[in-house]
Amino acid sequence: MNILWTTTQIKRLKELGAGEEDLARAFENPADRERAFQALEHELARSGRRKLAELLAGPRRSRLCRLESRLAEVLIKRGFVQVTTPTIMAKGLLAKMSIDDHHPLASQIFWLGRERCLRPMLAPHLYYVLKDLLRLWEKPVRLFEIGSCFRKESQGARHANEFTMLNLVEMGLDGSDRRQRLEELASLICGTAGVDDFVLQPVESAVYGETIDILAGEERLEIGSSAMGPHALDRAWQIADAWVGIGFGLERLLMAATGIKSMGRLGRSLAYLDGIRLNI
Repeated sequence: MNILWTTTQIKRLKELGAGEEDLARAFENPADRERAFQALEHELARSGRRKLAELLAGPRRSRLCRLESRLAEVLIKRGFVQVTTPTIMAKGLLAKMSIDDHHPLASQIFWLGRERCLRPMLAPHLYYVLKDLLRLWEKPVRLFEIGSCFRKESQGARHANEFTMLNLVEMGLDGSDRRQRLEELASLICGTAGVDDFVLQPVESAVYGETIDILAGEERLEIGSSAMGPHALDRAWQIADAWVGIGFGLERLLMAATGIKSMGRLGRSLAYLDGIRLNI
């Protein structure tokens, strides 16, 4: 007779970071299962307390915060300028990205009244800034932003309503080596995040039409999406330059780098600190 963990036990063990092997255990009877659960929960809680102590004694910053700093540092060294734009976005800017009330993304947006929303992406604000900087600075203009984005996502292991994006763009290129430049920038970001196993794969996009996704690991987790221009969307911003751009999800980069399966453990949270459950 194979008795498995209860639904409540599985939930608790996943919260504490139990591995796949432990989660798949089976038992001869309920009494054996209860003893095993108490022992494993105690062991995982003790491990969590130890990791919290190491965080306090060591970096004192979560992996997400440390990754943001590393990425900003490496991009600035390579000529990129970091910008910070508003978290609240005008509906008109989304319209310039072809996102209207009938677009597939519209139902995922957190609206603040009729004309404003929490930004679901960073690109519209970067476009807005670029249209002026292309006039003021020598080309190519290199920008990036790191910040929260918001979408009404299903709350699974790979999705969250609030997530952290890095969006980088290099605009004013000669247009001849855009794919090579995308590969170089993808390699730079993945290497900085500690992700060695990744591939670039063309896919259809609801916004850009066709993009090149960055997929990591054997499970081919999508960690980023890239595009090239000139693009049809550029006309709304009076932009005609050749460009490359990539958007990375930082929590997903950390998932690929650490092997942690739950995005919620690595992002902004009241229940976890640096991937460690707090109710232990």
